[in-house]
Amino acid sequence: MRSLFLYVFVLIVVVASVSAQSGRKLKTPPPPPPPPPPAQESLSKESDEVPLGPANTSALPEALLNHKLQAIDDSTFRLADFNGKVIVINVWATWCGPCRREVPDYEKVRKEYAGREVEFIALTTEDPLAARAKVEKFARDFHFGFRIGWADRETARTLMNGRNGIPQTLVLGTDGHVLTRWVGYSAQHSSDRLRAAINQGLSASESANR
Repeated sequence: MRSLFLYVFVLIVVVASVSAQSGRKLKTPPPPPPPPPPAQESLSKESDEVPLGPANTSALPEALLNHKLQAIDDSTFRLADFNGKVIVINVWATWCGPCRREVPDYEKVRKEYAGREVEFIALTTEDPLAARAKVEKFARDFHFGFRIGWADRETARTLMNGRNGIPQTLVLGTDGHVLTRWVGYSAQHSSDRLRAAINQGLSASESANR
């Protein structure tokens, strides 16, 4: 009897030890840290205009100029379609606070140059499937008269030239060369800077055609 009791006691101890070991092995390890967000989602919402150095006389890559861009009305266009015009490119998104403040100011500038050789293009960095309704509503609410399209990741990366902050503005001369670019929005300076860049491009074109 005493042997049976001893056998049962040893069996209980062994089972308890195995259970404890199993519990330790099955304990869930802490989850790994999340991966860094993709570049498009990490775009900063800058509120102050930051010049990107002196005027850049380089042209945008031919591949970009000839790349088909999808407009919000499902048509397509290329930057090369507007050769011979001064091209204003605004990179923006509906979630960007400075962009929302900038659009009304830029709309005033666009109307001032109606009928002249200037093309105004706004490219949103948002997902065309997930954000279509928001972008269309934004365009209606703000009476956004720019040619609005979607900037795929590669297009946005090339246009922004390594600077992730939005809004960004580029102005191209009639020969496709970048006259100036800047990131952010300034209520005091952005509109005047845009006018000055457009006038520079138009003047150079007029001088070349004389």
